[in-house]
Amino acid sequence: MPTTPADDAAPPHDEVDRVLAGWELAREDLDVSPLAVLSRVSRLTRYLEIARREAFSEAGLEGWEFDMLSALRRSGEDALSPGALMHETLVTSGTMTTRIDKLVTRGLVSKNRSPHDGRAVEVRLRPDGVARVDAAMERLLEAERELLGPLAAAEQAELAGMLRTLLLTFESDDPLRRLRPAHGAR
Repeated sequence: MPTTPADDAAPPHDEVDRVLAGWELAREDLDVSPLAVLSRVSRLTRYLEIARREAFSEAGLEGWEFDMLSALRRSGEDALSPGALMHETLVTSGTMTTRIDKLVTRGLVSKNRSPHDGRAVEVRLRPDGVARVDAAMERLLEAERELLGPLAAAEQAELAGMLRTLLLTFESDDPLRRLRPAHGAR
């Protein structure tokens, strides 16, 4: 069937458009407009997770390992304490201890007493940890550039700004604050 100029001007439909249309038919009383944004973010997250998994796997890392090594690599410090790593990766103390020990066993980090305070522990990247996190980051950036390829640089910057504005409503000194139920809520 030949297309008309009006057909060419209409944007293509994605799966979210089909979901929205279905809900508008099923429940015309509902305002489903939030789905237009957040369902797309959710679907894009799936593609990003696949890209991340592949990038990390190629470097011989699990996702949590990348998070830990990345926090150490970008810190600009010679070493981080387990507490600082907990803050960076949003895990509990027990989980952090286990993860550090696994990375030490793999030879990716070292864990030693601080020369400044014998009670404190410092975690440092080892050369293999640096090599793996750098390789994973390079591959991840290639994959993310590919995912963002349909957008011009100005569009990417605009989208980043809008997402920052939205994200800032959730972030605080306690990043998990908004995910917890209010006192007395069930």
